[in-house]
Amino acid sequence: MNGLINRAIQCFLRDGWGGAAWADAARAAGAPVAGFEPLLDYDPALTGRLVAAAAARLDRAPDCLLEDLGTYLVSHPSRAGVRRLLRFAGPDFREFLQTLEDLPARVRLALPDLVLPAMQLRQEGNLYLLRLGPGVPGIAPVAVGLLRAMADDYGALAVLSAGPEAADGSAEVTIRLLDEGFAAGRDFLLGRA
Repeated sequence: MNGLINRAIQCFLRDGWGGAAWADAARAAGAPVAGFEPLLDYDPALTGRLVAAAAARLDRAPDCLLEDLGTYLVSHPSRAGVRRLLRFAGPDFREFLQTLEDLPARVRLALPDLVLPAMQLRQEGNLYLLRLGPGVPGIAPVAVGLLRAMADDYGALAVLSAGPEAADGSAEVTIRLLDEGFAAGRDFLLGRA
């Protein structure tokens, strides 16, 4: 698995719970305590062990931890670049959702080694069903956290949930958009002020 994913987990643990929590989880998972090289490939089983070890260390369910990782990727000041790239997808949350199918290709333009699963979005009024293809175990709860943080960023009120991961690794995320203008969104400028 790409080192970027493992590095994101490493930074999430360090930023949220400190170096000791990271070191404990890394040792328990058999991961390098010094950290991951973002552009190297690692065994996908190592990522799974790392998530399980971090969840055990923090006494949290793995899916809850992964959902918080998704939120972290958008909302933590150290990850401002991820938020900025995602906000280029549209001026409001509804338009942002409608560009999700293009996200894996856009990510490949910037990071060719990071392969996201295929995404298919189906809309039924204010209900959106996002189908995530196989390839990245645990992606559904990460997507829920990321999408929830993006809804907040846009000022939208949305209820999100992830269905169970299928045997082939695919999953579905349900997004119910209740109010697109619920609150003032965070400021965002395309250019520098």
